[in-house]
Amino acid sequence: MIARYTRPEMAAIWTDENKLAVWLRIEVLACEGRHKILREIPARDLAIIKRRAGFSVARCRAIEKRTNHDVIAFLENVAERIGKKPARHVHQGLTSSDLLDTTLAVQMRQSAELLLREMDGLLRAVAKRAREHRDTPMMGRSHGVHAEPITFGLKMALMHDEFGRARARLERAREEISVGKLSGAVGTRAHFNPRVEAWVCRRLGLRAATLATQVIQRDRHAAFMAALALAAASIERWAIEFRHLQRTEVLEVEERFAAGQKGSSAMPHKRNPITAERLTGQARILRGNLVAALENVALWHERDISHSSVERVILPDSCILLDFMLADLAKLVAGMKVYPDRMRRNMARSKGLHHSQQVLLALTEKGLPRKEAYELVQRAAMAAWNDPGAADFREHLEREPRLRALFTAKDFARCFDDSAHFRHNPWVFRKLGLA
Repeated sequence: MIARYTRPEMAAIWTDENKLAVWLRIEVLACEGRHKILREIPARDLAIIKRRAGFSVARCRAIEKRTNHDVIAFLENVAERIGKKPARHVHQGLTSSDLLDTTLAVQMRQSAELLLREMDGLLRAVAKRAREHRDTPMMGRSHGVHAEPITFGLKMALMHDEFGRARARLERAREEISVGKLSGAVGTRAHFNPRVEAWVCRRLGLRAATLATQVIQRDRHAAFMAALALAAASIERWAIEFRHLQRTEVLEVEERFAAGQKGSSAMPHKRNPITAERLTGQARILRGNLVAALENVALWHERDISHSSVERVILPDSCILLDFMLADLAKLVAGMKVYPDRMRRNMARSKGLHHSQQVLLALTEKGLPRKEAYELVQRAAMAAWNDPGAADFREHLEREPRLRALFTAKDFARCFDDSAHFRHNPWVFRKLGLA
């Protein structure tokens, strides 16, 4: 299913064609840098390399069947096109991981750019719904139980703030992973000049690693995966929120249900939160991939190959999956139905109990000790909660002699004013840039 919705730009980053194209660019830039900076390669040979350098994915695969080594197969194919004499300059002083790790950094940076664009689309969709419902009252819940009123716009503003952090985290991860290396077999630069290394990396949009072994250290890759997994965790957090709000007993929001869509093969009435459920499941994959990335940090000495097979799976899969998830959540938010009338009806089901803190604070302001005020309010609240009739919280409070002695009618009215809960909404929206 994911493959059907994967953006071509993201999928293209992780193809063999793109990987080998970056390998070739690195090799040609290395030759160019050695010529420009060190004068190690004759101008005539460099011109031939730049003119003839190329590869065939099919030919590389065919050679690899014999060599059982992807980089050697690639180099043989490039040499076939360039010619023996100028080809001797290609890969001089480099090792396979110079190509592999520098290219992987380019691919992750390219993927991060697309993920940031998708994140921006989600933020726009969330901001629109936040502004639309800034003043739409609903019940806030703690432990799943009615607590105090909020607005649906405030809930969406919170979502916007969370994904703003996810975006910033991804930006930091993009910069942390934008590091290449052309420093040879164990990273000492014994056979490749560090000035050329820095020159090549700059042209690839990277920084040269200050120090590396045969590979770039995998804490960088784990940090990149952590940013992806945390973004997925936030997606799951909001997918679960919307799933709860769509439950029949709540039904304050609902995923868009298109004409002709079916919810169940057995029950024609069903309208299920399938997008949110899909996102919940997909977040588990990214969390699992993060664990694998963390396991990759501990490599033997200057390098072993245990990380390579893992990264060939988790990095493309995770980038492609998060890209899909961000687009899916943006679509869910944009098309989501919101039911303000149902929100108001659900608020009314608490029989006014959500005003308990207002009453408690008003009593302490009148001079009543907090313990005594708390017990008085709780007594009335429990009576209202257990009342089989229609008497609400306010009616039970009015039966309390101590409270009647302290409160005027105006005091009571202030205690049961919902607008007090929303008075700081404009300030919050301004602070978040959503006003």
